[in-house]
Amino acid sequence: MTDTLAAAHDLVIFDLDGVIYLIDKPIPGAVQAVERLRSEGTPVAYATNNASRRAPDVAALLTGMGVPAAPDEVLTSAGAAAAVLAEKLPPGAPVLVVGAEALRAEVRDVGLTPVERLDDSPAAVVQGYGPEVGWRILAEAALSVRAGAIWVATNTDRTLPSPRGPLPGNGSLVAVLRTALDRDPDLVVGKPEPGLFGTAAAQHDATKPLVVGDRLDTDIQGAVGAGMDSLLVLTGVSDAAELLHAPPERRPAYVARDLGGLFRPADEARLSLDADAAGGWHVTRDGDAATLSGNGDPITALRLLCAATWTGVADLHADGDEARSLLKSWGI
Repeated sequence: MTDTLAAAHDLVIFDLDGVIYLIDKPIPGAVQAVERLRSEGTPVAYATNNASRRAPDVAALLTGMGVPAAPDEVLTSAGAAAAVLAEKLPPGAPVLVVGAEALRAEVRDVGLTPVERLDDSPAAVVQGYGPEVGWRILAEAALSVRAGAIWVATNTDRTLPSPRGPLPGNGSLVAVLRTALDRDPDLVVGKPEPGLFGTAAAQHDATKPLVVGDRLDTDIQGAVGAGMDSLLVLTGVSDAAELLHAPPERRPAYVARDLGGLFRPADEARLSLDADAAGGWHVTRDGDAATLSGNGDPITALRLLCAATWTGVADLHADGDEARSLLKSWGI
């Protein structure tokens, strides 16, 4: 089909955790979605805030899951943070690394020297997610920032999606230092900053890219900031209730249950829905309240309700068993 959401764009930029995989297992339909994009000639790129793997490692992980990927298709916040530090510091400068070995390797590869202690006189602290990060290295980082080191965070994602539910992410670890230092990082490199998306678009000479993500506060906000279309998929962190209350800077252009939405008509996912009825659902407004009734695809109901809540409706109600069940499933 030529009227699909994917066909309307010349590059699809995927987030990874919560979109393509959860930890180390592909999300159902992800492998098939990427295969179809490639078969139809649509370029793909991957932009991840997770700083615990390098681009070649991410590409190998994806390939092992059945999603063939090349290292130059992957942009990581670890690589971006190291590149920023290389611009700010002289060659060989010591950098205290809080995170995984992947982040240390990125720092080393740009000609800087990874260190672990205040006694090494670090010129900067770079902080990224690492499952082994503990109190000792956080203490050295706090002391180093107090001594004048630049503090760069790869990202501030509060959580990571997992099959067991959200787990603490780098933002939770950044919050430890923020509390101890009573200040914010000097620079946050990853999403929602638009840099990763802009780099991906430039590498592919894309003029109409589509960002696909599962988080409103990073993927979607970053896409909005970069002036790019975005698709929220409900396979990761952000859910329907969060979308209904999203501020303007976190509102995607499209929403879908999963990556299958890429291959449906764009109008079936578009969130700028100027209607009170569609696909068997109906929304009745009464001042700042709205009532959902009917039956049909939950995504259509979500689109109708976003049109209401994004234009001032604060109170949502349901009329009928199907509508009540749907709102209850969303925690409303």
